[in-house]
Amino acid sequence: QVQLVESGGGSVQSGGSLRLACVASGFTYGTYSMAWFRQAPGKGREGVAALDSDGSTTYGDSVKGRFTISQDNAKNTLYLQMDSLKPEDTAMYYCAAEPPRWFFGRRIPKTLRDIKPTAWGPGTQVTVSS
Repeated sequence: QVQLVESGGGSVQSGGSLRLACVASGFTYGTYSMAWFRQAPGKGREGVAALDSDGSTTYGDSVKGRFTISQDNAKNTLYLQMDSLKPEDTAMYYCAAEPPRWFFGRRIPKTLRDIKPTAWGPGTQVTVSS
């Protein structure tokens, strides 16, 4: 059973930094496409960043240049380094995973735009004050 558990959220002032972590279990880490999503109160879920199993990364337009997604396969952990935080980054942040998909023997690459997670963590709250 795939399990994802986020940590690292908290309260920070505008311009500050936080690093989120997501510890994964129940599958062979490094073979899934991984991503971070967020949801602010009263708003829909928004894709933040994705990391495909081939190492390629994609980012949402609102976080490009400020956030960095990475992983440590030895620790089964996905990270999100968030710098230059803004009040509009305030949201619940979720880790998500999608198993590899295949088409005629070739793995289908995934980006933030087309990832379809089948597993989600419970989330970690990030609050940025002005």
